[in-house]
This record gives sequence, structure tokens and C-alpha cells, in this order.
Amino acid sequence: MGQSESRKGEIELPPGQRLQRGWPVTHYGPVPKFRPERWEFRVFGATADGDKHCWTHEEFTALPYTTVVADLHCVTKYSMPGAEWGGVSARTVLELAPPAPEATHVMVWAEYGYSSNLRLSDFTAEQTIFATHKDGELLTAEHGFPVRLVVPHLYAWKGPKWVRGVEYMTADRRGFWEERGYHNVGDPWREQRYSYQEEPGEGPEL
Repeated sequence: MGQSESRKGEIELPPGQRLQRGWPVTHYGPVPKFRPERWEFRVFGATADGDKHCWTHEEFTALPYTTVVADLHCVTKYSMPGAEWGGVSARTVLELAPPAPEATHVMVWAEYGYSSNLRLSDFTAEQTIFATHKDGELLTAEHGFPVRLVVPHLYAWKGPKWVRGVEYMTADRRGFWEERGYHNVGDPWREQRYSYQEEPGEGPEL
């Protein structure tokens, strides 16, 4: 067995996934134009203090910077292992703008009204990060600059590009792709790709 085959054999992928070299561009709709003077990151909904919290782009990028090394699993069946994601940990946002005790889910909002829902437990996971960088380089516009969410233990559609805010929710509500036939949870290790695979309790009524 050759060396590359040996290294490839050491990488464990979720079922149905293939190893991807490089980073394909996949998204729905056009790439938004970034206007820093108009950009803000909002946290709203069921916050602990009942207020909306906002950061300008300058303020958001000044928040504590952290890195995580994690895989990216796309529902289109490619996996990109071992990327270094740099940015603001979701836990930092949670500390600065905590949810109310009754909050159970979040809706992550992005440009053009795109949305993705997550269980609060997925959002608070240690490796969930609002990424501004990959492998030490700023994200490109096509890959989500200025901010994309990365939730490594779920399929990549659960981490939208061009994120603009987070809504804390006291009940689950389906996001953009979840309303269009994608699984409400999206665990790649359980191959939760489509809504017809959902078990009772894994999502609201379609």
C-alpha cells in the first residue's frame, strides 16, 4: 500500500461521503456584496435580558479570536478533513448575549433571508464557530466572507455563509433547506440527509 493510500485509510468519513481535495463552492443564489458600513451582527429573540444585541463589523472582528481544527461534511457527499477554522466561538456570542432559560433552539440568519435552525445543544458545542478565516487566510466572498458558521458535527448546510445574526427560540422552527426537504437535524454520522428520514421528535411538522 502506498503512503497516500495509507494516509487516506486513516481518515474516517461519515457514511456515503467521499474525500475531497480542495474546497468546492456550493451555495444557493448570488454572492452578496459586502458593505462594511451597513453590516451588523445581531442576536435577538429569546435573550436573557429581552434586548437585541448588535455588533458592527469592526466590533465583531475585535471579539476574541479562536481556532478549531475540524472536518466539513457537505450533504452533496464530499468531506473536507482537517481544516483550521478561525473566528469567534459560538460560546463567546452566548456569553456576551446569553439566551433566556427557556430557549431550546436557534435560527441562524444570513443574507437574502436565508436561515438554518439548530438545537441549542448543537449551537453551544465546543467546535461551533463563526468563521472569518480558513487555514489562516480570510474567507473569500464565495466561501462566506465576512462570516460563516461552521458546525463540524453536522452537515455543512447547517452552517450558513454570510451570517448576519442569531435568533434564540423557545420552540423549533424549520430553516430554508429544512422547509425544502432536508433533515431537520442533519447528523452526517447518522446520514440524516432528508426530511423523510426523520424519526418522531426530530423536527416540527412539515
